[in-house]
Amino acid sequence: MVNYILRRLAQAIPQLFLISLILFMLMQTFGDPIASLGARTPPRSADRERLRRQLGLDQPVYVQYLVWLAGNDWMKIDMDGDGVPETPGKRRGVLRGDFGNSLISKRPVTELIAERIPNTLLLMVTVEIVIIIFSLLIGVNSAVKQYSFFDNLVTGLSFVGYSMPIFLVALLSMYLFSLNFKEWGLPYLPTVGMFDPEVGKTPGQIALHMILPVLSLSIISIAGYSRYVRSSMLEILGLDYIRTARAKGLREGLVVMKHALRNATLPFVTLIGLDLPFLLAGAVVTESIFAWPGTGRLFVERTAQSDFPVLMGILMMTAVAVVIFQLLTDIAYSYLDPRIRIE
Repeated sequence: MVNYILRRLAQAIPQLFLISLILFMLMQTFGDPIASLGARTPPRSADRERLRRQLGLDQPVYVQYLVWLAGNDWMKIDMDGDGVPETPGKRRGVLRGDFGNSLISKRPVTELIAERIPNTLLLMVTVEIVIIIFSLLIGVNSAVKQYSFFDNLVTGLSFVGYSMPIFLVALLSMYLFSLNFKEWGLPYLPTVGMFDPEVGKTPGQIALHMILPVLSLSIISIAGYSRYVRSSMLEILGLDYIRTARAKGLREGLVVMKHALRNATLPFVTLIGLDLPFLLAGAVVTESIFAWPGTGRLFVERTAQSDFPVLMGILMMTAVAVVIFQLLTDIAYSYLDPRIRIE
């Protein structure tokens, strides 16, 4: 097990290096970060050139990448345009845990991301728990009651839910549970923010403001995941060892929950393993619609401002999370199905 983990981590190093290089090259064609520094007043040509020198944006792309990756201790640049190279402000580089400073707020990227991650994790972990519970309940019951009214109803609703884009689900939930409920005199749900400023950041306020984002994010995933669980359960329930367990007189509930569900969840584990890394990145569309102060909304805000250090920090954090959670998924496979050996 230890050798397998170490081998997978060693394989991840060149993968992350290649990912960082591709992302950095794409960022070069994304836009001009200098253009967003002047707010409504565009910077003058002389100021633009001075800022480009100070930020090192006038250097070749490979030099900029090496500075981002390994720091700038090894280079000197002409920062003031007088023909004399100076040593720029010390930057340690990503390899030493320094993602640089935001071009907009001048604050460290790691500090900005660290402020938003708890909010994103609070929302996304809640969403994932809701998705797992309801997907398993609906999928297992649909498989056990195949072609029943419940199964047909769930099948129809699943196709409708899975085909709806997330922004439409979010807007419809706001329209129904906030605007219409308020017009009908019913208790209505808040639509934006994490809490009411007049009340304060209390657990009750946070839970209340989480209902609509969690509902919007869960509907589509539950609709899709429950179909995977149902399909996998139907396949497992038709195998010989399930018929043998029933022939021995075991209760149907024990056969389904102990013998069938464990093997049927293997494809489900793969889906969850692919989803979990993106908890850190946040749900970009949902956090923007509901003004939830997470990393997804931060990504949208800084994309409009071409704040490349922050964007690269969020993207690389997601890439590292993908590698780690894929490793954890493989380990979970060997636990759920002892026939699978990862060595």
